[in-house]
Amino acid sequence: MRSMTGFGQANWQGDGRRLGVEVRSVNQRFLDVKVSLPRECAAWEAELRAMVGGVAERGKVDVTVYRSGGGGDDFTVEANEPLARAILTSWQGLQKRLKLAGQIDVGLLMGRGGDLVRVVERRAEAGDDLPQVKKLLAVALKDFNRARDREGKSLQADMVGRLKHMRALHAALQKRTDALVPELARRLTERVGTLLGKSAVSEERLVQEAALLAERCDVTEELVRLTSHLDRLGELLRQAGSVGKAIDFLIQEIHREINTIASKSADLEVTNLTLEAKGEIEKLREQVQNVE
Repeated sequence: MRSMTGFGQANWQGDGRRLGVEVRSVNQRFLDVKVSLPRECAAWEAELRAMVGGVAERGKVDVTVYRSGGGGDDFTVEANEPLARAILTSWQGLQKRLKLAGQIDVGLLMGRGGDLVRVVERRAEAGDDLPQVKKLLAVALKDFNRARDREGKSLQADMVGRLKHMRALHAALQKRTDALVPELARRLTERVGTLLGKSAVSEERLVQEAALLAERCDVTEELVRLTSHLDRLGELLRQAGSVGKAIDFLIQEIHREINTIASKSADLEVTNLTLEAKGEIEKLREQVQNVE
């Protein structure tokens, strides 16, 4: 069993360059991979996404690639010389027409600094780094899977314990419902005797009424199906691969059987057992939301 929540990372540095990859995920019903790349590396997305799809089947997976360096400065400053010449010519004409003394200072030009000067990033050829990034992603995905495996084991242990408790509750329900039919007959006889007197209703009629009441309260089919569902849940909890969806569906079926048993029974002990079972089912449902 593997969790949908995990984290992995890998880094590399050399030749004046630094590369890093991070993989993190949270639970989600289907697989959703988002790859965040530097602008110059956008063409890598399809290959990296395919690598993630090879190890994850469900969950929201975010992959982030960091890239810096590349030899020399990472930026250069470029001046817009044609614009500077036009501004200078305009100032010189104004100075001549107005007969202004002094020299034209460069500060007059820099008042338009946002237009005159721009900073340009200088990056090494991005394609050269793709093989190294793919290696880093492979390492990060192994780290990512180890984290998901660790959490998956914890989820599995918790769910196996809850399954064991559900089996005990099932056995208690079976035992109680087996003893319930004669008890219902006794209760019916006592109640009729109290209200109408012992001779008011024939023994045969009491037996018929008790039989009808027992039939309405019979949960044999539900308990048989519940046995089958719990056995299948045990198989899934031991099974490798993506089992989260199957377990989630099975828990819904288990919940349906417990609800039916609760609705059919008018016995306090059965009601208490079904309430306890519903609590375990809810905890199982919470845990399975993180199972791949």
